[in-house]
Amino acid sequence: MAVVASAPGKVLLTGGYLILDRPNAGLVLSTNARFFAIVKPLYDQLKPDSWAWGWSDVKLTSPQLSRETVYKLSLNNLTLESVSSSDSRNPFVEQAVQYCVAAARATFDKDKKDSLEKLLLQGLDITILGSNDFYSYRNYIEARGLPLTPDALAALPPFASITFNAEESSGENIKPEVAKTGLGSSAAMTTAVVTALLHYLGVVNLASVLNDHYQENDAADLDVVHVIAQTAHCLAQGKVGSGFDVSSAVYGSHRYVRFSPEVLSSAQVAVKGTPLHEVILEILKGKWDHERTKFSLPPLMTLLLGEPGTGGSSTPSMVGAVKKWQKSDPHKSLDTLRKLSEANSALETQFNTLSKLAENHWDEYKSLISSCSILKTDKWIEQASKPSQQAIVKALLGARDAMLGIRFHMHQMGEAAGVPIEPESQTKLLDATMNMEGVLLAGVPGAGGFDAVFAVTLGDSGSHVSKVWSSFNVLALLVREDPHGVSLETADPRTKEITSSISSVHIQ
Repeated sequence: MAVVASAPGKVLLTGGYLILDRPNAGLVLSTNARFFAIVKPLYDQLKPDSWAWGWSDVKLTSPQLSRETVYKLSLNNLTLESVSSSDSRNPFVEQAVQYCVAAARATFDKDKKDSLEKLLLQGLDITILGSNDFYSYRNYIEARGLPLTPDALAALPPFASITFNAEESSGENIKPEVAKTGLGSSAAMTTAVVTALLHYLGVVNLASVLNDHYQENDAADLDVVHVIAQTAHCLAQGKVGSGFDVSSAVYGSHRYVRFSPEVLSSAQVAVKGTPLHEVILEILKGKWDHERTKFSLPPLMTLLLGEPGTGGSSTPSMVGAVKKWQKSDPHKSLDTLRKLSEANSALETQFNTLSKLAENHWDEYKSLISSCSILKTDKWIEQASKPSQQAIVKALLGARDAMLGIRFHMHQMGEAAGVPIEPESQTKLLDATMNMEGVLLAGVPGAGGFDAVFAVTLGDSGSHVSKVWSSFNVLALLVREDPHGVSLETADPRTKEITSSISSVHIQ
């Protein structure tokens, strides 16, 4: 029986750089771009001599990369050896397999352990698929002379093949370089694989967490998914990151404060030889002190993402430069970071106020958003006649001011650290975007750089923004906020049209 799970990509709205250190918070939105993992037995029946095997076969297929990797999983110490050529390895899936099997071994009683061994002897057949939104098809669209519009992206087949920059000018093949859109594909992929495997092996039963009204104690299974996905992702990356991308892949949109990195020290030591099932128990029992608070965009607001096509930025090297600046100028950097943190909090406050106003004064809120969506900001206040409408406009303008403050301090930080957090080209684009009708705010997500821009628009103004972006040589992506985290799917996503409302049962 196949298990299909999916996990969303993310956009870090606020908290770039700050989110690396507790107790700073970040607002992270999960999206409708999803990574899928399909797990099923490799063999229908056990071979007569399989009881004597000391290993299990694991096959990993990535159709978009036309790759297939075969591994042997040692049932003794849970190490995973590739029997394919080394260039097709996927460290994220490898860590996920080892830690999921270790979790099953460490937590099962004898009866369950026996059925686990039988399940493992049937082998693991894992397929991974990412929504097109995770990858950049900009070059493909331009090479065919198509317009830079969302329609051109929508015309691509689902799970389209990912194009490589495989030729160097000398004509020699180099390591394939996949262009991405910065939605956190490795975190979404790791989380989807961990979710599918843990459910398939019986470590968690996510069917009980499938409705939106689950009890808090049912959430324990989801927390197990989170801990193992964070562990696998950090080990595959070779460093303990802030973890907001994995957290949003599991739980959906929220306000996030990172976990203390020490909680993973036993896993880092395990690389040096401690048995995995001992390590996993320590990690599962560890003090995971991350915080998450409910958050998503207020109603009738749309998240838009644009790909400027000016080449990507390296987040690790930008983070490194900012850290270096913090050490070299502690007084100035602390002051800038404090002001940035205050602006982030102000934006969060205004968003929460707008969500409350929408709840309490829905009709006024709805009509005001509708009329502001076709006007520039300076005309918004004229639309408010009642006190509740004035409160709504005040919060809209407050959110906008907070975003301008965030951009100002991020820009200052980049200047001081000598890295392009909001490069000149992005500044022009963002200023022009914020001057369009119906645009609440615009900025650079996450660590900034040249990768992407985002806008939050009111009502139906998004399609107008997409058109104007196209004239600025910016490709508006199809990505939108979807506040749901991991899901169990009802079927292989390639066999049907994916509509998030029909195909998935969402886990909050």
